[in-house]
Amino acid sequence: QVQLVESGGGLVQAGGSLRLSCAASGRTFSTSPMGWFRQAPGKEREFVAAINWNGGRTYYADSVEGRFTISRDNAKNTVYLQMNSLKFEDTAVYYCAAPRSSSTTTQAMREYSPNRYWGQGTQVTVSS
Repeated sequence: QVQLVESGGGLVQAGGSLRLSCAASGRTFSTSPMGWFRQAPGKEREFVAAINWNGGRTYYADSVEGRFTISRDNAKNTVYLQMNSLKFEDTAVYYCAAPRSSSTTTQAMREYSPNRYWGQGTQVTVSS
């Protein structure tokens, strides 16, 4: 059974930093792209960042470009999201996503799909 477990969320002041982790188990994703999404109360789940299998290509939402960094450690089957210069509007539940299909591209990981593996989410709250 595949599981994605996010951790690292919490309460932080505006301008602060957090590092989220997503540990996968049940299968290896070392040859798959991975992604982070977030969902604020009353809003749809939105794309945050995606990374290809070896970390050589990354994509970011415009709202986080230059502040967030996605990375991965395939030996640990884990993907990370370093979040700096946090803003109040970054407050949301952050979700890790992995593809079910081996043909899913990194570009495609920028689009929300229920046909992915999803973690349970980790809450990030930024106080202004």
